[in-house]
Amino acid sequence: MAINRRQLGRSGLMVTELGLGAMDTPTSDEGAETLRAAVDAGINFIDTAREYAGSEFLIGQEVRARESRDFLIASKTFSHSINGSQRDVDRSLSTLGVEQIDLYQLHDISTPEAWREVTSDEGALAGLQIAQYRGLVGHIGVSCHDIDVAREAIRSGHFSAIMLEYSAFFPETAHLIDLAASLDVGVIVMRPLGGSGRTSTMRGRLAEGYDGPLTAPNLLRYVLSHPGVSTAIPGARYPSRIHENVAAVTDYEPMDEGERRALETEAARLFF
Repeated sequence: MAINRRQLGRSGLMVTELGLGAMDTPTSDEGAETLRAAVDAGINFIDTAREYAGSEFLIGQEVRARESRDFLIASKTFSHSINGSQRDVDRSLSTLGVEQIDLYQLHDISTPEAWREVTSDEGALAGLQIAQYRGLVGHIGVSCHDIDVAREAIRSGHFSAIMLEYSAFFPETAHLIDLAASLDVGVIVMRPLGGSGRTSTMRGRLAEGYDGPLTAPNLLRYVLSHPGVSTAIPGARYPSRIHENVAAVTDYEPMDEGERRALETEAARLFF
């Protein structure tokens, strides 16, 4: 069964509900197989960044190995300057082996100072807008870890998509997802399984006999039960994780409010 697709805001791009966060994929000996498994399973949204070591290179190898590219690529610049962001786009194009990158994002704009820098006349946003005018970038996005800055970014009108943390461990951004949906800004959810070692801890608990609701499939269901979410991008280093995540999002039932609250309560009990 195919993975459902949702529209990524005003970009008009149709993305699979399950994407792949490829930051750590190259750190595994099975990284190439993992990426291939994701694309072969129908995942069509792969997220990377210039400074994710080896990630763009790995994706570029897969692009070159296929007769045609049947997945979308999102990358990011860590630069805050107009020239730096354009250099990053040019390098990404060369490394990825594509003529246009579907979505290029400003990485981790999470302080008022960073926001002012990237939106200034000589800021990175202007650089990405130039790249977009040149046809090198299809759409522009931003990733953010601060609620106030994220709200300003969503309202600014500059971005087709925003990347936010959202999960049963971190439900505080739900209202931002609502706001983004109302303004036709796509939402890419990072750390849908919690991050910070939580996935490994949950797997250990399951191996010890835990039979409660706090599982990776339920965490993905939680995120995708929010209609304002465009795609969730859990990281994966091994093909088995891809297969597990794909199984979780095909033919799933959205959670009702009671299930969501129960999962949030269970997540709050998990300590390290």
